[in-house]
Amino acid sequence: MRPRIVQCDGQIGFRWTRADGTATTVAELVAGSDADEEPERLTATHLAALDDAMIDAARRFGELLGAGRRPTAHERGDLAELYRCLDDACLDYSRAADLLGMSPDSRAGRIVGTAMLMSILARQALDMLGPAPLDGSLDEPALGVVGGYGEMVQVDPDRPWKGGRWVVRTESGARLPLTLSMILFDSSGTNADAARDEHCEALRTVTLTVGQSDSDVYDAACALDWLLYDYLMAHRDGPDSAEIVFAKGRDGDAVVVVAAAGASVRARATFDPALALRRG
Repeated sequence: MRPRIVQCDGQIGFRWTRADGTATTVAELVAGSDADEEPERLTATHLAALDDAMIDAARRFGELLGAGRRPTAHERGDLAELYRCLDDACLDYSRAADLLGMSPDSRAGRIVGTAMLMSILARQALDMLGPAPLDGSLDEPALGVVGGYGEMVQVDPDRPWKGGRWVVRTESGARLPLTLSMILFDSSGTNADAARDEHCEALRTVTLTVGQSDSDVYDAACALDWLLYDYLMAHRDGPDSAEIVFAKGRDGDAVVVVAAAGASVRARATFDPALALRRG
């Protein structure tokens, strides 16, 4: 009897069990004697189960994730369980892919990216998100069209774990908040591929700092939350969808998204008790 997925009606998320019924993870299965002759099948099964879990979560919690209303006390518990399960699944896949030396493909990036966006939205509904990079240091935009130059600005080049964000520098010297969506869809004279490249590089930079002794994991977690949120919101299948799609020719972004997702969970596990068992 092989390891299997346990995903019951009414259950939030899913879990792996070994042949003897004990709990495990896909990374442990890939690394251990439970792996079959084609361990890639385990990761494919994991992604399919995660996809199914998100379809169910969207049906059950779509109004809450879309900020249609505030959660009740009972729903807060469900949302906490939801983000924990999604985070666990993303981290497990990231670790399994690393163990296999496997480069995540577009499908993996879309599923993990969608899961991370749902995790962020669930934590947003629970008021659990930290400050975005440069929060409190940017100017308030006025009504109307704004002229200026958009650029990715690092919070502190000497502390790369603090991340960065897109900013508009106006002719008057003001610094206004900008998003990747605005660059891709609401701005003129922009190079979409160059903007995506720069955003992915910002994600890579913060991802690499997680686990370094001199970095601040809380700052890194906040930076990853924002950079992932900004990228993922700009790559939804539609304005009312959380499903992620990559632009034509950008399937390689999947590697960046999966790595950043795993780093985000590892960083938050150092201070979030719900993720403490995933520390490391």
